[in-house]
Amino acid sequence: MTAKKFVDVAIIGAGTAGLYALREVKRAEKSFVLIDTGPLGTTCARVGCMPSKAALHAAQLWEMRHEQAGFGIENTDKLAIDRRVAWKKVREMRDGFANGAAANARRAAGEHLLMGQAHFVEPTTLMVETANGQEMIHAKAVIIAVGSRPVVPEFLAPFKEHIFTTDELFEIEKLPQRLGVLGLGAIGLEMGLAMSRMGVAVYGADMAESIGGINDPEVNKFALQSLGQNFPMYLGAPAKLKSAEKGVVLSANDHEVSVDKVLVALGRRSNIDQLNLTEAGFQLDTHGQPDYDRTTLQIEDYPVYVAGDANEYRTLMHEAAAEGAAAGFNAVQDTPTAFQRKTPLSIAFTQPDIISVGLRFNELPAENVIIGAARTSANGRSRILTSLEGILRIYANADTGLIYGASMVGPRAEHVGQFLALAIEQKMHVHELLAAPYYHPVVEEMVQSALQDIARRMKPSSYPLGLLPV
Repeated sequence: MTAKKFVDVAIIGAGTAGLYALREVKRAEKSFVLIDTGPLGTTCARVGCMPSKAALHAAQLWEMRHEQAGFGIENTDKLAIDRRVAWKKVREMRDGFANGAAANARRAAGEHLLMGQAHFVEPTTLMVETANGQEMIHAKAVIIAVGSRPVVPEFLAPFKEHIFTTDELFEIEKLPQRLGVLGLGAIGLEMGLAMSRMGVAVYGADMAESIGGINDPEVNKFALQSLGQNFPMYLGAPAKLKSAEKGVVLSANDHEVSVDKVLVALGRRSNIDQLNLTEAGFQLDTHGQPDYDRTTLQIEDYPVYVAGDANEYRTLMHEAAAEGAAAGFNAVQDTPTAFQRKTPLSIAFTQPDIISVGLRFNELPAENVIIGAARTSANGRSRILTSLEGILRIYANADTGLIYGASMVGPRAEHVGQFLALAIEQKMHVHELLAAPYYHPVVEEMVQSALQDIARRMKPSSYPLGLLPV
């Protein structure tokens, strides 16, 4: 017999977007059910941003031995790393993050947490398959926050015993000796660098000519010069696998290497295709996505909202949180509110880091743009942190000085990204941001240098650079 439940809001997915939506529904004191297939714990905590940073930290600790000798630290050549112990520590840290996120979901939902696979029967009616049978949920509003899963192309099927995805990486107990990485976007590049710096022989391949999601060709050039020293990167051509007596052979750009395992980091796809949307009456585009408003998150005119990785728009944790909150708020209103989107910001913690903020290089207006640049070799703090050369490029309107965006590769670029995201969010102009205080020596002085480069090519100001009248 199918059980029935009537609630104000049904939330499908207990990840970041779902939990932020739940916060708003509870704040409005509405009845709800939170549905998840498990395992609980957000993508960020279980398989994404947090465990990858733990791995990068472990790798950095080991790699520092190369620099220590130059500062008089002796016997660094006698140090050794037990990768099994290092990886065990990384996995323990991952478990701490994931278990904490799972506990948050259980605590937030309490008895209203329903574990099972949901699919739509009608726009506001769900059937949930649970371990105890079917349960029908009738809701006044529904929030879709089902997250995503790794893309695994069909050509990899014959090699399934030799490949693992980013979702499976932190489940393995022993790192391979030789690792291929398919996909050198942010996560593939981060994990390739972490493995390489811990002593794994890594070989990366990507169809793109750029790495780390970089769109600016000049920044990509510097990134390849510095990060390309860590492991071979075969770019701009399709990669292939073929069977070998042991492991597999990875081939790309006329190169062939034997590897034990291959990490597949070719992006993620929404789990929204598992919800039976077409049969329930929703219209889907050629990518299987429903028509929704990016400011309200509402699908068509239904009281149904889609947030986080499920809508495949900006698949980042901070965006999922904002979208979840907006969807949760709107799900309990008579009329949904259109919310301002946050300034785009992405960071790859590749050490030196890669950032993109605001408009990307290929999104800039065709005319009337000035690009200001600053090199890490001219920044005192950066020179202390690394001998690798990096660059910051800031894009601005040539007439008004409005800051459009920026891209960078360099040490601690994560902080520059946050700094510039706030400036762009506030619609600041070049001379306004130049008037901010810049302590010496900090990496953020590169912003000052790049802005000065822009200001010198704009219409001259009657005031000294960096000063505004009262």
